[in-house]
Order: sequence, then C-alpha cells, then structure tokens
Amino acid sequence: MDGTLTLGVHDFDAIRKELGIIAGTPILEAIDDMPTDQASATMQHLNDIEMKIATDSTPQPGAEELLSLLEKKNYSLGILTRNGYDIAVETLKAAGLYRYFNDDTILGRESCTPKPDPAGIHLHLSKWNAAPSHTVMVGDYRFDLESGFKAGVSTVHLDVDGGEQWPELTTIRVSNLKELRELADR
Repeated sequence: MDGTLTLGVHDFDAIRKELGIIAGTPILEAIDDMPTDQASATMQHLNDIEMKIATDSTPQPGAEELLSLLEKKNYSLGILTRNGYDIAVETLKAAGLYRYFNDDTILGRESCTPKPDPAGIHLHLSKWNAAPSHTVMVGDYRFDLESGFKAGVSTVHLDVDGGEQWPELTTIRVSNLKELRELADR
C-alpha cells in the first residue's frame, strides 16, 4: 500500500532511530525480539508514528485509474500491509482510495504474520476462493514480492525510483501505475 498505491514517504531509517532499533533491521521483527513491556511500548510508538504519516497520505500517480479499471473488470482487490489495520484504513481514506476496498479485504499486521510471510496472501486467496495462478501481488519492496513468490502468485514490482530490484522474485517490473494499468487493460 505505502509506496505502491500511495506515495512512499516513510523514512524507515529515521523511524528505526526514533524507536531505538539498529539500522537496517526490519522494524516489526526487531520489536518481536524485545521483552514484552518494551515491545508493547515500542509498538504503540510505531503506531503513533505511522498514523501521523497515514493522515497525510496521497495517492501514487495512476492509482485511481488503475483501481477503477480493476473494479470495472470485477477483480477482487485486497490490501496486505505491515501497518496496522486502522493505519491502513486511514491511509486509504486520506489518499481517496478507500472506496475500492471492503474492510474484510484490508489485512494489517494484526491479521496474520506480516510479509514476507505469505499468510496474508493465503487469507485473501481463501476469502476469494481464488487460485494462486489467477492472483497478482503488486508491491514496491522485497517483502511484497517475497510474500507473493512464497504464495505462488505472480508478482509485480512497482519500481518508481529505479532502486533495488529483485528479479528472482519479480514476474513483471513496472516503473509506474499507468504502465500497470495498460497491462491490466489488455
């Protein structure tokens, strides 16, 4: 969602620093490794940081057009995020994209083991009674692609800044959502 449907504005290094997490360490996993009291306080701090970011979310260029096309084609749409559910909902509302999703198709970190685990994709597949061969995971980061790869679905890497690439996890790479919309419209 963040960096895929909305503009990616999270400064993960700054968030880690504010939370007292070693640079480069995945945030949720670092919190899981903390003693219970510390983990609880740190998770609340993370939620506060993420909610503040969520309220200022703006859509990725082409997000509205892509979601509109997919809705017209009757595709099932879902969100799988490492954010909390409430943060995901606020992000989508602030970006004007909430109307494309049902509440039960927005899966936050409390819904299942977070990406890169494929559990959330498996939940979506089960809800939709969909086969992996007919499902696509779109994301801007390795965890998105890895979860899709592990779940056996096609993966689309949205690489808006030409940064890191993970060809071993990527079925298709696009540089913007307009490109993805054109592919979906075929």
